Amino acid sequence: MATKTRCGWATSDPLYIRYHDEEWGVPLHDDRALFEMLTLEGAQAGLSWITILRKRDTYRRAFAGFDPKKVARFDAKKQAALMKDEGIVRNRLKIASTVTNARAFLDVQKEHGSFDAYIWSFVGGRPLKSRRRALREVPARTAESDAMSKDLKKRGFRFVGSTICYAFMQACGLVDDHVATCFRAARR
Repeated sequence: MATKTRCGWATSDPLYIRYHDEEWGVPLHDDRALFEMLTLEGAQAGLSWITILRKRDTYRRAFAGFDPKKVARFDAKKQAALMKDEGIVRNRLKIASTVTNARAFLDVQKEHGSFDAYIWSFVGGRPLKSRRRALREVPARTAESDAMSKDLKKRGFRFVGSTICYAFMQACGLVDDHVATCFRAARR
């Protein structure tokens, strides 16, 4: 049986492979799922993505299924309790930013009708499809991620630097960076 050729970052870990094959680069339009990915990408800052993937189920439990209305109501006591949860990244700033971001997320929904409508406006409503031949050609940030980061920060979001925004864009399919040799690139 032939082995599928994947992007070089998708190691032999089954969790990584499943994420690469089924999620990464697939256009995402569900507000709750977009909030989840924005939160997880921010939590990943300074860590490996596989670390976050391994903690994802616990994050879903700890952050009320990523319901932004519920997370926006997390008080200091709830945030302190999360600092004791070994199943998530116990970083006070990252936990607090998730609550802050939930509140800003709700403001964006109110203003734009959905976070989806807002976030996809940075790519004109359609995925940007790259034609990169190798992983080394994939940028860490782009003009679109710079614009997204700047606007999110202006709206009060935290842990949304341009590199985090670009990773979010890749994860949620706003940009498709599967390299040309990857079996997923053939599905475009």
